[in-house]
This record gives sequence, structure tokens and C-alpha cells, in this order.
Amino acid sequence: MSKQNYSNHKRYYIPHHFIFLPIMLTALGFGIGYACTDPEHRLIWILFSFLSFCILYLTFMVRQHYALGNQDRIVRLEFRVRCFELLDERAEEPEKQLSFSQIAALRFADDAEFVELLERAKKENLSADEIKKSIKHWKADDMRL
Repeated sequence: MSKQNYSNHKRYYIPHHFIFLPIMLTALGFGIGYACTDPEHRLIWILFSFLSFCILYLTFMVRQHYALGNQDRIVRLEFRVRCFELLDERAEEPEKQLSFSQIAALRFADDAEFVELLERAKKENLSADEIKKSIKHWKADDMRL
């Protein structure tokens, strides 16, 4: 693989970006165009346009799903970094003992409470909601999608 730089840093998924999306946008355009110009088959073209729009909408929603999955990976990484910084140990063991919702809830605890809540969550199997209710000094997360 070549070294990444400005001219080659963009990534395109060819089947999605250059085949599927253009075909669906063209189909939607044709459907709307024929719905306006072919009164005899207007209902069929409206249905065709509606289905094309739904498929495009689902495509964008899948893209959002990928973003949320990536965000979950970042939450786990943040947990690992905090464990290493505050406990001076790797986070494999605590991560195995906690669910993702518990890990995500611990993000809102400030550093002073994080260690205590982590230990309580492991010992008492606190739910994410219980962890959040136990936080006295809330650490806001204004960057979450």
C-alpha cells in the first residue's frame, strides 16, 4: 500500500459511491419526471419514485449506523485510555467484566469518581442507569452524535 498523503487520502467504496447511488438517484429522477409527464401511468411512477426514495433513505441510514458503530469503538478506546491513565494498568479485564452500556455510562464520571465506580460496577454489577445515578460530579460529553 502506498504512503498516504493529500492526493490519495480520500476513500471511496466504488460499488456504493459510483454505481449504486448514481443509479438510484437517476431512477428517482426518472420516476419523478415521468410522474409529472405521463398522466396515464402517474400512480405507477409515483410508486416507483417512492420506492426509489425509500431505498436511498435506507442507504443513508446504514451510513449513520456505521458512524454509530465507529463511535462505540471510540467509547471503548476512551475507556481503555482512562483505565491506563488512572489505574496504570491495561483495561482488558475490566472490559471483559462490563457491558458496553456500563462502559458508556462510566464516561460521564469525572476522574476522581471513575475508579470507585468502576470497582463498584465490577463487584455489584451495577446497571448503566445505576452508574449514572451514582455520579456526583458529571463530566459532560458534548461531542457525542
